[in-house]
Amino acid sequence: MKRNPFKARKYAVSKIYHANPPGIERSHEERPNIPQGIMTKCPSCGKIIYTKLLIKNYKRCDECGYNFKVSANERIAMTLDDGEFIEFDAHMASRDPLRFPGYADKLVKTQAQTGLADGIVTGKGKIEGYPVMVGIMDPAFFMGSMGTTVGEKLTRLFERATMEQLPVIVFTASGGARMQEGIFSLMQMAKVSAAVAKHSQAGLLYITVLTDPTTGGVTASFAMLGDILIGEPGALIGFAGPRVIEQTINQKLPEGFQRSEFLLEHGFLDLIVPRDQMRQVLATLLKLHSNAGNKAQS
Repeated sequence: MKRNPFKARKYAVSKIYHANPPGIERSHEERPNIPQGIMTKCPSCGKIIYTKLLIKNYKRCDECGYNFKVSANERIAMTLDDGEFIEFDAHMASRDPLRFPGYADKLVKTQAQTGLADGIVTGKGKIEGYPVMVGIMDPAFFMGSMGTTVGEKLTRLFERATMEQLPVIVFTASGGARMQEGIFSLMQMAKVSAAVAKHSQAGLLYITVLTDPTTGGVTASFAMLGDILIGEPGALIGFAGPRVIEQTINQKLPEGFQRSEFLLEHGFLDLIVPRDQMRQVLATLLKLHSNAGNKAQS
């Protein structure tokens, strides 16, 4: 199994003291310089976790199993072979087709904060030597919402995969269609689904890994079209959220409704795979479904 790609940071302290001499107060400057972010609180169980240990554990709480959100670049490091990723359409960015108030400024701000042009990273890589096309949604960019750029990049990804006869793996993390782009966003559902259908007609493998959350128009289109559907533990997966459904039907929903475990039990998922096992499981699936010459082509 590939080693954990996350590297712990090294923190410096000004001085180390084992005890205070009697009657002597330490000045503010002499106290250890503890940087912000050295500890992280789990939002699920409330445990305070040493951040370096959290990163070492693939950003998963070892107390309750809660999965912290990871960026697209972190997901690439966790999943693909080192040095084997070639990104596509890296500079493709959304515009403001409806001139939605404040949207253009928010796009620029989010791009600066995340270092991404938009909410998905697509490209070609390898998993244990097996070539694969990948699309990874980043929840930090407008909550991974699907706008015109997300739809276009995914469509191009499937078209490339069909042309090169390669499988596709998409990691979903999305609140749904991007409301600031209106109907242009909703059109991406059909466009990506058509590209997925052509990829499928060519007899090629498509795997979706549904992470927390995967909702709205993304769930209603390409997220659930995979040949193999894998969920991360505890991921929220559905179209409308539980609160909206409860208000609509005026009934209390079952415990764990729309979570990965509930969907697996009711036949909507094929597997639930923890993060530390994801790379190995994906490699096994690629091996089982690969053409005889796929690995040789690499």
